Amino acid sequence: MPIDSFDCVRVELGCRGYDVLIGAGLLAITEQLISDRLGCETKAFIVTDTNVAQHYLETIAQPLIKSGRLRGTLTLPAGELSKSFSVLETVCSKILSADIERGDCVIALGGGVIGDIAGFSSAIVRRGLRYVQIPTSLLAQVDSSVGGKTGINTIHGKNLIGAFYQPHLVLADINTLKTLPERQVSAGYAEVVKYGFLGDSQFYNWLDANLTSIIELDHHALQHAVKRSVEIKAEIVAADEKEHGDRALLNFGHTFGHALETWARYSDVLFHGEAVSIGSCLAFKLSEELKYCPSHTTARISAHLKRARLPTEIAEIRGGIQPDAATLVHLMKQDKKIRDGQLTLIMARDIGQTFVTQEIQHADLVNFLIRQI
Repeated sequence: MPIDSFDCVRVELGCRGYDVLIGAGLLAITEQLISDRLGCETKAFIVTDTNVAQHYLETIAQPLIKSGRLRGTLTLPAGELSKSFSVLETVCSKILSADIERGDCVIALGGGVIGDIAGFSSAIVRRGLRYVQIPTSLLAQVDSSVGGKTGINTIHGKNLIGAFYQPHLVLADINTLKTLPERQVSAGYAEVVKYGFLGDSQFYNWLDANLTSIIELDHHALQHAVKRSVEIKAEIVAADEKEHGDRALLNFGHTFGHALETWARYSDVLFHGEAVSIGSCLAFKLSEELKYCPSHTTARISAHLKRARLPTEIAEIRGGIQPDAATLVHLMKQDKKIRDGQLTLIMARDIGQTFVTQEIQHADLVNFLIRQI
């Protein structure tokens, strides 16, 4: 299959720049692409999870075995609980046991969890291995596989231990999305529409018109949604790789969302995308209350998210249980962007117009959350 049949988005980071290839059928030519981009002598080690392995591990592994370059595989339990210190130790040990050297590569075959832990392991084993992201979820294809954020969770919060470490290649095969459960597709969509919320109102309008096609995994709509999302993220990452400025905008809805995920103990009660959906609604609602944006905005975006089968309020978290406001604010204060004890929040002036602020006071935030619970 010719390479020009896929979309290619370049993440411009000088000598550390890399391509994100997007399209159907990339898995079948992964060995060829790794050979072309990383060198024909490159050895590989695959990290995946139990859900993904049954569908795609053999497709990736067999050509690498045939070429004599696969040095091992590791299949982790699916889910956020695999982003832990103990699992990180296991991944690092297995990579070292396989004699993977700095010039070789780790292949992260899976969703955001696998990409985060395999990427973090690559950052610290031998002080830096090459790695390839092969995201198999919508969330990972449009967000976590691009930009070099890697890490694990702790009881204190999500992704608080990690590193900025860029992949050498990203292969987003949209055919892999066909095996996702509906709930995972919806959860991933929350990260797609985020790009419309934070800086591209035209993209939001296109998403609003094509939402059904995307959720139903129409090939053309899906490929455009993934490509445009990656283009927006690549531009922001190239301008601010380590989140000293505008890259913080990519966390729209996430400060609230990560706190909810931590409170839910990273369980299936609340998927990451579902937490981001609720968090986005909270960010718009707080922006309205503070007179930053028009009063109709939250209702508009909530209706859109509901069409995508996403929760929009804390009361919609599965299981009928809810955190208290003080707990949520405490967890929000573990956010990585906090400065001098003051929360950094992403607020909105309208759809497609977001900004960073540290002016939200603790008492105002607590009182706001009390009204939402």
